[in-house]
Amino acid sequence: MTTQKFTPTAYDDETAFVVRPYLKVDLARLYCPGVSERTALNKFNTWMRHNPELHRQLYGGREGKNDVCFTVRQVRLIVQYLGEP
Repeated sequence: MTTQKFTPTAYDDETAFVVRPYLKVDLARLYCPGVSERTALNKFNTWMRHNPELHRQLYGGREGKNDVCFTVRQVRLIVQYLGEP
């Protein structure tokens, strides 16, 4: 009897990126895998701060910088500027 090791790929249907509301830390970890939550969040926030247009559009609506999650609108903007994680 042989066992097969399952290794998902970036293009696997089960791991396809879905635009939906995300906790900021969860989305940051998708963009920065393999590092701690704090490091991922710091790196992710730095990317957004260094893109003034993205930053303006992200927080130009009702959403605030101190919110715990990104809305669907914000996730779409992030994907538009940074690509899919």
